[in-house]
Amino acid sequence: MLGKCLENVRNTVPLVHNITNYVTVNDVANVLLACGGSPIMSDEPEDVVDITSICQGLNINIGTLNQRSIEAMFLAGKRANELQHTVLLDPVGAGASSLRTRTAAQLLNELTFTAVRGNISEIKALAQGSSSTKGVDADVADAVTDETLDSAVAFVKSFSKKTGCIVAVTGAIDLVTDGTTCYVIRNGRSEMGKITGTGCQLSGMMTAFLAANPDALLEAAAAAVCAMGVAGEIGWSHMRPEDGNASYRTRIIDAICNLDGDTLEKEARYEIR
Repeated sequence: MLGKCLENVRNTVPLVHNITNYVTVNDVANVLLACGGSPIMSDEPEDVVDITSICQGLNINIGTLNQRSIEAMFLAGKRANELQHTVLLDPVGAGASSLRTRTAAQLLNELTFTAVRGNISEIKALAQGSSSTKGVDADVADAVTDETLDSAVAFVKSFSKKTGCIVAVTGAIDLVTDGTTCYVIRNGRSEMGKITGTGCQLSGMMTAFLAANPDALLEAAAAAVCAMGVAGEIGWSHMRPEDGNASYRTRIIDAICNLDGDTLEKEARYEIR
């Protein structure tokens, strides 16, 4: 099923509108192209309603907020909701500042989201109104480990039921749930944390997977998370002694571009709870 979700992206080529941060915008566009989607970027309030109207999905990422982009997020989100498009929220750095936390909470309250994707600290900030977020990275105190796995699964299921959307928490162990079923995913490499923007890339890619698989949203979200992790493993296997994190970023994108459904099915490592 996960492989089929990837194949559906390549067959339907969903157009994804990204209101994302300027640190990773180019990588988000390239990952969308690599997985089979089509990216478009716009955060100008006078532009976003028209742009999102021609798309199948909207990816809202709060990584580099300003008042103009905040206005654009609400305008685009409301239009996407009217058209019943896929909408994803990436609450980058929620919990690190009052503006980020407040904006993420307002977006979640005023718009209807298909999915929310973030690290555990960001998701806790949304759920509880406070967090120990370390900048845009998860705080070690929040980390999902084998010791905390049961409570983490219960937490994300509860948050998914409360919000009515898919919740994806990514980290050393990834959790993807619809409130009833939870994928516990163990793909990826710790070295991926040394690259700026793998989470942002995943959010763009996940939006495409969700848009291309409207009848299998949980599986589509899990497939996107597995695909990123598998790409991280494949990319690392091709690293040379002289390569660094810039090379690794490129190798991950290349691995996504070359990934097929059969390989994803074979290499995905997960359990369902």
